[in-house]
Amino acid sequence: MQNNLDLPEEDVDDDVACCGFDGFPDEGSFFLGIRAMEKLYANRSMPGGFDPPDQPDHPFWRNEWIPFLSDQDGWSGKFIDVRDGRVGRWFVGEATVTGEYASMARYFDSVAETLTRIAEGQSPVCEVAEGRLVWS
Repeated sequence: MQNNLDLPEEDVDDDVACCGFDGFPDEGSFFLGIRAMEKLYANRSMPGGFDPPDQPDHPFWRNEWIPFLSDQDGWSGKFIDVRDGRVGRWFVGEATVTGEYASMARYFDSVAETLTRIAEGQSPVCEVAEGRLVWS
């Protein structure tokens, strides 16, 4: 329901890769605001389009990937591939996963399913307490 997740300019910390809404959809992650997306994208994009340049079929990062969710330091997160709309994830030091979800709609379906499990008391790591999501 909130369409601008960026912090006010005076609250921005240059050492933090993202701002946005902390702790949803899981603990320690953030949906990124526009400025945070731009900043994280600028950190990842490479001349030539992918990194490392000698592995175009298995890159750690491609310029066609737009991050939309990240941890506070930008070491891991999710991105949308603008070539085909699939959602993938990265984690520094591990292989990047492309096509984790077929689309943003499928990703948000999974978030809705998680929230349903939480609301029904079927989540082992999260619950609703006084109207708030709380991770154990």
